Amino acid sequence: MNRHLRLATLTVTAGLLFGTASSQAQQPAPQFPNMTFFITSVGGPAGANYGGLEGADKHCQALAEKAGAGGKTWRAYLSTQAVNGATAVNAKDRIGKGPWVNAKGVQIAASVADLHSPNNKIAPETMVAENGRLVPSRLYTVNQHDILTGSQADGTAFPPEKDMTCGNWTKSGEGNAMLGHADRMGLRDDDASKSWNTSHPSRACDAASLVATGGAGLLYCFAAN
Repeated sequence: MNRHLRLATLTVTAGLLFGTASSQAQQPAPQFPNMTFFITSVGGPAGANYGGLEGADKHCQALAEKAGAGGKTWRAYLSTQAVNGATAVNAKDRIGKGPWVNAKGVQIAASVADLHSPNNKIAPETMVAENGRLVPSRLYTVNQHDILTGSQADGTAFPPEKDMTCGNWTKSGEGNAMLGHADRMGLRDDDASKSWNTSHPSRACDAASLVATGGAGLLYCFAAN
């Protein structure tokens, strides 16, 4: 092959590769306009510190908009405690009435009561993010099954005596937040590890501490209307 032919071949090959890469980069994000429930694909930039409920809701809303479901009002499933003059807020009271379906069209729960019963469908095969991808369960080496909730099993806030909400979602250092296990894997029916919203407290509120137990500061997001 002469020099000119080689150069021409390389130019064409490079152009094809560049075109393929550009095409992949320009592919739109998957759209799930009918979705009314998801687990966030990413956490916030500061561990459990979302700047309070408003910041957590904005995180849910922004991710929903990227997935084509931004026409709904999205709320993070989080409770706050009655500390420092704040009024307690129950997670179950801020997420609407249901029903809720994930990006795959699977109904997670028909109502608030159904969501807080053993009948809800939050499980390893349904813990789907807003982009349609499964959130890694404990079946994976690196998993993210710990989801921030700050809530008791019935969806209500904890009493103010002990921090269970990382300072009502304003701390990214010392403190604790109640976590739920989205994969609900346990050996016994009464095993707390099967609870989707109240399994165990976090080690602390910073991102590294959340990752250490199998989380990433992720949230449950529900369409409230």
